[in-house]
Amino acid sequence: MHHMTIAPKHTLFSQGDEAISLYTITSGTLRLHYDLPDGRRQIVGFAIPGDFLGLSLDPRFGITADALTEVSLCRFERARFMNLIERHPNMMRKMHEVASHELAIAQEHMVVLGRRRAEERVASFLLKWWHRLKRIQGASPTVPLPMGRQDIADHLGLTIETVSRTLARWMRERIILDVPDGVRILDAARLEELLGN
Repeated sequence: MHHMTIAPKHTLFSQGDEAISLYTITSGTLRLHYDLPDGRRQIVGFAIPGDFLGLSLDPRFGITADALTEVSLCRFERARFMNLIERHPNMMRKMHEVASHELAIAQEHMVVLGRRRAEERVASFLLKWWHRLKRIQGASPTVPLPMGRQDIADHLGLTIETVSRTLARWMRERIILDVPDGVRILDAARLEELLGN
């Protein structure tokens, strides 16, 4: 295992790079995106502390990982890591749990993109991001947003104008409050209502 740090706006790995390493994040946030041949991108997610990257059996990375903040990681040589897992069944079970969780998140995101209205997509993103951060940082009404509104739009399959209008309306309605580097959730129950929960 090797510790490493990458600066904001730097790339950890690019789509198509040989996947010779695996990574786990210890601090910071990465943007994960798939680049289309015509130059467009689809942001598939945002990685935070505790997330593993590179668990796929594919010999090349299928996505690009860029740092949104300073990111600290542990890097593992892929072949040695796989040998270690094979020798320790408990680790194999843990990796299976991680992979299953990632698959469930991907399936849920497909439903959000395919079946939710714009407002529901933004509410879903804010609530899920808030709950993910709560697991590692503890409960707080403030939701840091290291990603920009364009990133959120690209993640949700929306335009930046739609995301901005939705957030502005919620600020006027006192559902959220704009704060430096994020938002504060004033009415979580209303966001849940918007999702039909």
